[in-house]
Amino acid sequence: MSLWTHFNILNYLTDIIDVLIVTYVIYKVIMIIRGTKAVQLAKGILVIIAVWFLSSLLQLRTLEWILNNAITYGLFAIIVIFQPELRRVLEQLGRGRLFSRGVVVEEEHKQMADAIVKASSYMAKRRIGALMSIERKTGLNDYIETGIQLHGNLTPQLLINIFIPNTPLHDGAVIIRGNEVVAAACYLPLSESPFISKELGTRHRAAMGVSEVTDSLTVVVSEETGGITVTKNGEMFREIGEERLKEMLQHELDESENQPTVRWNWRGKHNG
Repeated sequence: MSLWTHFNILNYLTDIIDVLIVTYVIYKVIMIIRGTKAVQLAKGILVIIAVWFLSSLLQLRTLEWILNNAITYGLFAIIVIFQPELRRVLEQLGRGRLFSRGVVVEEEHKQMADAIVKASSYMAKRRIGALMSIERKTGLNDYIETGIQLHGNLTPQLLINIFIPNTPLHDGAVIIRGNEVVAAACYLPLSESPFISKELGTRHRAAMGVSEVTDSLTVVVSEETGGITVTKNGEMFREIGEERLKEMLQHELDESENQPTVRWNWRGKHNG
């Protein structure tokens, strides 16, 4: 085999590695901005690029000139618009999380589960009603915008304080994204399923409703009985104990990172 052939093979392998690295970086950026307003902005940018390509192909000079200028000056606007997302990318890169997520994600899931379990157990014993929805692959921005945005670190104390009766934020749902309480007092869609027990109130119907239209994982603490309920994918599991709740949360959060949504096999009271 000639030196020239070796050189061509090396160039070919370099091109493949180059494409794979760029593809991986784009994928990780998409994972970071998913469920945020940046997704809609990114779609808008893709539309502008598609129109610019067509205008160039069809020789639409005026439209092409306008879009060329828009894209040129738009780069500065993108930096401003995407500032929160760019900061998240740089923070994760600085922490070494952009390219090595496995162990870090598992630890985050454990912390999330611990905080939610401790808060749920505390409120269940005191019959403090609560509704907590965990965002997964389907963004919950539509519901976040109906509440009060907090962007606070996820801790049992914060969750408990939010749901203390007669406080400004106790009525409605808390939405959790990663280790952050994104918003409180949010409105979730109520389920219209006729199979939900009549003894269950608005919180349970809201938990069931959001599980029917998203892949979120929602935890409910009943104000009347102190019972803990979990909903996902239109399924409702009632009277969940502390240990079982922790096991379910960790299992589902870990599953969501590695493979498509699965159905539960948990045994217990089930309605819906």
